Amino acid sequence: MKLMKKPLNKQNKTRGFTLLEMLVVVLIIGLLVTIVVINIAHYPAESRVTAAKSQIRELGSALDLYLIDNSAYPTTEQGLDALINEPTGFPAPPAWGPKPYLKGKKIPKDPWGNDYEYTLERDGTYKIMCWGSDGKQGGDEYAADIDSDDL
Repeated sequence: MKLMKKPLNKQNKTRGFTLLEMLVVVLIIGLLVTIVVINIAHYPAESRVTAAKSQIRELGSALDLYLIDNSAYPTTEQGLDALINEPTGFPAPPAWGPKPYLKGKKIPKDPWGNDYEYTLERDGTYKIMCWGSDGKQGGDEYAADIDSDDL
């Protein structure tokens, strides 16, 4: 028995992708990735702003508990640390709770790693500030200041 070779014709050739077809596919995938990245790129910055607002609200709630126990908010000098450690100096809190007003052993930093700024206003109210992504006063969009008065 003799093996016969089949003649080569167009139907017997293995079909593959041409370089042009591969480039078109790569271009389409690149365009889709670009569209997705552009649409979701702002979410991390937006979520940091939301986290800062949530932390300011939590600090505000702890300050309100402090007010209930002590009839006044901590002074600017006593600061937010009065929520975790019994403050010293004038005025001494008459009934600082046996437990800290905030969970944890330290005051949280804002989502950008900066300290929150606390001030006791002359009218007896407080203000908690976060300077946004740039860490400086002023700014717009995600670098804008976040203020407890605006929440």
